[in-house]
Amino acid sequence: MSYAYGKCFDPTGARHGIPTFPWRCAPDGYATYRQLRARNLRPGGQQIAAQVLRPRHPRGPLVAYLYREDLAKPVRPMTPAKRAALAKANTARRTCPNCRTDAGYVIPTSLGMCVPCAYPDDEQRAA
Repeated sequence: MSYAYGKCFDPTGARHGIPTFPWRCAPDGYATYRQLRARNLRPGGQQIAAQVLRPRHPRGPLVAYLYREDLAKPVRPMTPAKRAALAKANTARRTCPNCRTDAGYVIPTSLGMCVPCAYPDDEQRAA
């Protein structure tokens, strides 16, 4: 057993507080949040059941939390009100605050406005 593998293997939770497994070695019945979402499930209020660790020496280990699949609940369906609120929020993200037009893409937060408003001289050079 390698040193990195041994530091990440703690199925009883004595060292880390919760059961811990090496990367890609979690037992069946556990899933990450993204894996649950891919199966149209959600944690449903359950606590973190286990974790997987991947050693990264300079910055510490990469951690992924695991939930029990048998306690997971189905994803709640999208309601018409939630769909409308999401559409309104996305429209606000696409509207330039400077020229008040729909840019056709999400406005970059680094610019704070659409590209033609941020770089007005570039249009003349491109033509």
